[in-house]
Amino acid sequence: MTRILIKGATIVPMTGPDQIIQNGEIAIEGDVIKAIGQAGTMGNSWPADKVIDGQGKLVIPGFINCHTHAAMTLFRSYADDLPLMEWLQTKIWPVEENLIAEDIYWGTMLSVAEMIKSGTTTFLDMYFHMDQVGKVAEETGIRAVLSRGMIGFGERARTAAREARELVAQWHNKAEGRVTVMLGPHAPYTCPPDFLKEVKVLSQELGAGIHIHLAETLNEVNEITEKYGKRPIELMNEIGLLDGTHVVAAHCVHLTDEEIAIMAEKGVGVAHNPESNMKLASGIAPVPKLLEKGVNVGLGTDGASSNNNLDMLQEMRSAALVHKVNSMNATVIPAYQALEMATAGGARVLGLDKEIGILQPGYKADLLIIDLEKPHLYPRHDVVANLVYSAQASDIDTVIINGKLVMENRQLLTMNEKAVLRKAQEHTDALLARSKEKK
Repeated sequence: MTRILIKGATIVPMTGPDQIIQNGEIAIEGDVIKAIGQAGTMGNSWPADKVIDGQGKLVIPGFINCHTHAAMTLFRSYADDLPLMEWLQTKIWPVEENLIAEDIYWGTMLSVAEMIKSGTTTFLDMYFHMDQVGKVAEETGIRAVLSRGMIGFGERARTAAREARELVAQWHNKAEGRVTVMLGPHAPYTCPPDFLKEVKVLSQELGAGIHIHLAETLNEVNEITEKYGKRPIELMNEIGLLDGTHVVAAHCVHLTDEEIAIMAEKGVGVAHNPESNMKLASGIAPVPKLLEKGVNVGLGTDGASSNNNLDMLQEMRSAALVHKVNSMNATVIPAYQALEMATAGGARVLGLDKEIGILQPGYKADLLIIDLEKPHLYPRHDVVANLVYSAQASDIDTVIINGKLVMENRQLLTMNEKAVLRKAQEHTDALLARSKEKK
């Protein structure tokens, strides 16, 4: 059992804005935090296998990306400056039809390299060939929640249900417990009510939560209302999808007060994706109102094809800024609340708040060590404000997940970064060539 001691750091454990520890230390034993406190907490009787000098460093919980499509890094910059449905129907879906399992593996490898280097320690993924995503998580040491994207029509519906069942059997609570599984019905416009009812039954049978896109665009709201006489959240409530099941709803941009009340009552978690929503001109989610009504909100990047990166620092900053200007109120989403959405709030959304999201004895040792000795992080009036409004991904020096070093001194330790870049480009080129041949 490896023992790691981080000494002399500033620690923001995310247990409250008044709980910041100056000149602190964290002891890690195996995969959990053993102790946290002022320097000297562990005394001399606890022999560490590795001591990390935290002078000039900040320690925080790892970022939790509550919604992404990891392998879509292969489509980064492939199709930009389009609205959602045109982007999907004319650009993304036609090429996705030609994806093979190995493409998913290397696209996910690329995304995990990017995520770890920008501080993400846990991500919730929705895509297909999800066994490949499980393999990447197992090999790289990252924490992952897998959801097989499900389309609810014809043979695709039967295939999706079968593969989702297999994914739960193969990967739920595997890879040292770092990998868990949810069901991933794509959205109400691709999954009709009867199919969603089947998904609900399957989720209860398997003990797996549900991850779904909801109320992302006005077009979606109008289409669902026209077809079923209910708005998306109302429809999900009517068919019972939100009852007795852990549901993570991505986007939730266009909501009424009544829908927000339903979400609060049913305990629906929201994955807020401000940058993707802005880039696709989908709108601005009513996050301040969701938080006010007690809805759990975490942050997600969405896929790198619509963001176009997986940088949670950037996402956190965008979340803080967009709601200030949207409400014309500079006090909305202050820095600590933005950081909470990226850490403890994300853990609550994923239902993992008893394990991750804060730094506390007994919790999993998922944390970031950030180098504060940078011009853009001086002076230090407020270390949290500096982090949210000024920090960059390149400031993240070291990443620990499940008690293991996965990046140290900016060097990835569980993968060959250059090889990943090369293989991702090779698979992208081959995918586009196959797609062109089939046109």
